[in-house]
Amino acid sequence: MSQTKLKRQMKSRHLFMMSLGGIIGTGLFLGSGYAIGEAGPAGAILAYLVGGLLMYLAMVCLGELSVVMPVSGSFQAHATKFIGPATGFVIGWVYWLSWAMYVGLEFVAAGLLMKRWFPDVQTWIWCAIFIVLLFSINSLTTKAFAETEYWFAGIKVLTVILFIIIGLAAIFGVISMDSTPAPYVSNFFGDGIFPAGIVGVFISMMSVIYAFQGSEIMGVAAGETEEPEKNIPRAIRTIVFRILLFYVLAIFVLSAIVPWQEAGVLESPFVTVFDMVGIPYAADIMNFVILTAILSVGNTGLYACTRIMYSLSETGMAPKIFGKLNKRGVPAYALLVTLGFALLSLLTSYIAADTLFVVLLAVSGIGGTLTWLAIAAAQIGFRRQYIKNGGKVEDLKYKVPLYPFIPILCIAMCLLIFAVMAFDPTQRSSLYWGFGFIGLCYVYYYFMYTRKNITLPINTESGTNPAVGDEI
Repeated sequence: MSQTKLKRQMKSRHLFMMSLGGIIGTGLFLGSGYAIGEAGPAGAILAYLVGGLLMYLAMVCLGELSVVMPVSGSFQAHATKFIGPATGFVIGWVYWLSWAMYVGLEFVAAGLLMKRWFPDVQTWIWCAIFIVLLFSINSLTTKAFAETEYWFAGIKVLTVILFIIIGLAAIFGVISMDSTPAPYVSNFFGDGIFPAGIVGVFISMMSVIYAFQGSEIMGVAAGETEEPEKNIPRAIRTIVFRILLFYVLAIFVLSAIVPWQEAGVLESPFVTVFDMVGIPYAADIMNFVILTAILSVGNTGLYACTRIMYSLSETGMAPKIFGKLNKRGVPAYALLVTLGFALLSLLTSYIAADTLFVVLLAVSGIGGTLTWLAIAAAQIGFRRQYIKNGGKVEDLKYKVPLYPFIPILCIAMCLLIFAVMAFDPTQRSSLYWGFGFIGLCYVYYYFMYTRKNITLPINTESGTNPAVGDEI
């Protein structure tokens, strides 16, 4: 172990595609049909627009913070400095737990997809192969990881673009579709604008928001990004609107071709549309794309977990050993522990499915929304401290527009999500278990740090604006 600090090896294209890859996944390829089935065509589009708005609000707040303080771990370090060390501790560990949990589930999902081509090979064998593959990728240099993720994400983006082009051509009769007349937009108005009512829109909105979570990965990578003051704002300007364009156009195509009542029960509406326009081996093509999407999410998840754990160790909130880097500049011990926990969480789905696994899943379910809320709260805290210490807003290289309206709206929308979960019986338990775990984290921090008067350092590995200072 020869290095002490992470290297800035990610380029603008890596940052952009990694953020895209964190969002375009099974939530679009498989979950889009559920959203349409719950809310109807117009309702699903509205749900994605609202989800995209919330993503935008969180991303611009994260952008201002990450340009001023571009450290690995990003929002965990920001929450520590601008909200409080206890909140930084909670956000870091909840986010790490959320991603580590999902990484374990992705291995199983990838193994199950391989059953289509190799039905006689047991799922655990494929799980083991993918574990070795992703561990190897993450053990390489940051540049090697970023390049791999760039091509993983590229496959997904290309698929969505082709789907939109082919789908639009089928909708307006440019290409034939099962010898049936072009549907145009008849499926949008057959049963009214909101056939399932406004309640259906709220229900689908939850799955939509979960699909968008992962965009904050851009902040996690800030400490390893070249010229963060240029590349982070550039990524934010392009990522939100392109994601919305991809998602909304894809939902429009699906809704126009597949009746909304059928969309919710299809395993993958993308396969259905490709089959209807006569693309050969449509199911195999989409199986490959979804496999790529799953491996991409698992790859990014391992990266996010190791950098968050590195950030926690830098501030004394995790053992120092997790902050040690190997000769390639990778937090190797953090990577090993993350992978080990991912496998243990996977094991709980078999031996403690109704107890421990439920709790882990509940914490994961609220982790992303809680992170977005903390990002907005930290941005407000930063701006207040910045001005108090003599900083001028016009001097910021990237600043949140319409301050303080945007961070306040972001916080309000996150709180609304939790309120909706409280009224939904299927998600209420996630709220109880999730916030119960968060409460335990605060109690643990109080007894282990606050009560012992332990002062923790702040992760400012790349320097901060002098107007911000280095004290908590």
